Amino acid sequence: MTSLAAAPARPRHDFADLRREVKAAGLMEPRHAAYARTAAVVVTAFVAGWVAFALLGDSWWQLAVAAWLGIASTQLGFLGHDAGHHQVLRGTRGSSAIGLLVGDLAIGLGFGWWNDKHDAHHAHPNHVELDPDLAPGALVFVERQAAGRAGVARFVTRWQGVLFLPMLLLEGVNLQVSSLRATRTKDGGVRRLELALLLTHLVAYVGVVLWVLPLPMALAFFAVHQGVFGLYLGLSFAPNHKGMPTLTDAQAQDHLRAQVLTSRNVRPGRVVDVALGGLNYQIEHHLFPSMPRHNLRRAQPLVEAFCRARGVSYLETGLLASYRQALGHLHAVGRAAR
Repeated sequence: MTSLAAAPARPRHDFADLRREVKAAGLMEPRHAAYARTAAVVVTAFVAGWVAFALLGDSWWQLAVAAWLGIASTQLGFLGHDAGHHQVLRGTRGSSAIGLLVGDLAIGLGFGWWNDKHDAHHAHPNHVELDPDLAPGALVFVERQAAGRAGVARFVTRWQGVLFLPMLLLEGVNLQVSSLRATRTKDGGVRRLELALLLTHLVAYVGVVLWVLPLPMALAFFAVHQGVFGLYLGLSFAPNHKGMPTLTDAQAQDHLRAQVLTSRNVRPGRVVDVALGGLNYQIEHHLFPSMPRHNLRRAQPLVEAFCRARGVSYLETGLLASYRQALGHLHAVGRAAR
């Protein structure tokens, strides 16, 4: 991941010009019918998984159901993501209701906590100090974060390029634990509604699985379900910014360049678009977060042509190439600990 040089003086009307083109093309208009179809398919897949779980009972075929539910849970997560950006419904109340239902209640991810964190990322993508997605944790994303680590943290950092995929198997659990912790607010209060929904999810999920399956099979079910969920989520978000240039306050860019230069698109296709929930159009999504995902395919050539005309680097690559770039960056950063 390289740092951008200090930004020269840039015309500040570029993004406004692009926004006018996008709005004139009707790409910011709601897509209620399209979202209704998407939600119907995803919710049906999720419910069908639990119906199959109930019908199968005590059977090792439940591990296939667990994998199915891991995929369906991730697709529900994409719907929650879109609701958080007001893509599904424009109103805050309706968007929050969708996010709480599919996030907190259905899959155990705290909508309020995640939305606050994700909004900060959108406001400051790949900013070393301000983007919460670059905060050092189990992984580090810039070399200066790797220096000085000791013990287990140092070992993980040294080999994070290799360990990244296995660690993603725990990402779903990590997000659920973080969601519960985040219900305790900074001022000492509690997000009571989210806490109630998260605990309802946890008790129902664990209780139903242990009621239907013997303990060894239940543990295997938990492992497969949460492993597929975490891996799928991680592989959906990893190509977007990892290995792209970073920013500091001294390298501040105008809005257009800050979003485009730090984001990477994955080459579109019908399967890729569905599998990644539209997140493969990361540049367009960052420029216009409230644009319905069903319009991103149409916006992509318009945005790319606009950027080329103004000399703004626009990166699009294949899915496997995006993973190679992200993993290569993590491995390179780990050198500082080696």
